[in-house]
Amino acid sequence: MPTITLSVPEELKQEMDESKFINWSEVAREAIRERVSQLKLFKSIISKSKLTEEDALELGRKINKSMHARFKREHPEAYA
Repeated sequence: MPTITLSVPEELKQEMDESKFINWSEVAREAIRERVSQLKLFKSIISKSKLTEEDALELGRKINKSMHARFKREHPEAYA
């Protein structure tokens, strides 16, 4: 099996060292496996999409605007 090296901030490493019973290599492998799976799904979806880049950007803008309005409506105290 190939080996990779990861760099983590010192504070994170100290926290990881507090949980020596956790197999951090397995945690990293699973996270990488999950991300690769998400990327495969994403590639599959976009390969079948008929949206142009501009269409996707416009859709994203509409979603952001809608999400902002919903948050503002549900959490008016954040805008007081």
